[in-house]
Amino acid sequence: MRETFDMMAFVHGAYAVTIVSVAALLVWSWMAMRKAEKKRDEARGGKGE
Repeated sequence: MRETFDMMAFVHGAYAVTIVSVAALLVWSWMAMRKAEKKRDEARGGKGE
């Protein structure tokens, strides 16, 4: 009898790491965008639209 190695644990782990990384990138990008918009509005001297 031969034992086989189940790779699905690594596949699920890779998906989990990818999903968490993409979510973190989206949050980071959104926060950077908000900061840039605020800086732009302050430079224009107005509130923005």
